[in-house]
Amino acid sequence: VDVEVPSTTPKLIIDASFQIFFDESPVTAETIVKLRLSADYFDESIPTVTNASVFLTNLSNGDIINFNDANLDGDYEPINYFIPEENTTYELSVVYGNETYKATATRVKSTPLTNVIQGDETLFSGEETEIKIFFTDDSSVDNYYVFDFSNSLFLALEDRFFNGADYSFSNFYQEDEIELPTTVTIKLSGITKEFYTYFEILTSQAGGNDGGPFQTAPTALLGNMINTTNDNNYPLGYFHISETDNFTINLIEKN
Repeated sequence: VDVEVPSTTPKLIIDASFQIFFDESPVTAETIVKLRLSADYFDESIPTVTNASVFLTNLSNGDIINFNDANLDGDYEPINYFIPEENTTYELSVVYGNETYKATATRVKSTPLTNVIQGDETLFSGEETEIKIFFTDDSSVDNYYVFDFSNSLFLALEDRFFNGADYSFSNFYQEDEIELPTTVTIKLSGITKEFYTYFEILTSQAGGNDGGPFQTAPTALLGNMINTTNDNNYPLGYFHISETDNFTINLIEKN
């Protein structure tokens, strides 16, 4: 049966989720702006955007940080490596199709992962793999986090019920999500309350975690990027700067 799906005008998707690995020595950062075009629901590929102009403005001193797409894959990286500073607001500008898209973000603090271990518990099928996450929440502020469990599996979390505590929880990989033995890297990123809300809705629209949160969702979800040239041609996506910690663990098959 052929199902006709109405074709939609492509929207610019701006995925600019910067990560600062603050607990490393030296501190490093991943500052990539991924530009794509939205596609119809049953399209198997998402078009890349390789002909945009991308730059950051440090609003504290006016410095400009230029990006380019050296590999022509839609992933724009700074020409000169930099690490976003604390207590500094950055404005992201993307110029594409004679229209300008902008958003601002400030580095969000996070906390280190204390430990990650493999557990012995399972859930319904008995074939799940448990990992236990440990970290200490900062009591001085309300914190919001995103956990990246590798394999396009994510979890957003707020500290409403464990503010300031040494906290731990379990996450389970389903049998079809992981093949043992393997090595995975767990990431913990600090995020804003606004990005937490956005992320929760985005993963819900995408049908959970399958495929990752930044795939095109069934319903257009507006982030913090705005089109300053043409209000009607709104973009999709988000600009955010997170402090991130990671922990690599070897997972084995347990009887």
